[in-house]
Amino acid sequence: MSKKKAFALRLNEETLKAIEKWAADEFRSTNGQIEWMLQKSLKEAKREPKKKSE
Repeated sequence: MSKKKAFALRLNEETLKAIEKWAADEFRSTNGQIEWMLQKSLKEAKREPKKKSE
């Protein structure tokens, strides 16, 4: 499992509320929703991080 790094993220209130609602609709935490959104965007842009071979 990859390490996770914590950092502060500033969002305007309306954006955060929209993400929280989307997360609840998808049965995810807000953090999980943001991670999913970022991973999806990276994949669509063909910028996914290289996976380390095990």
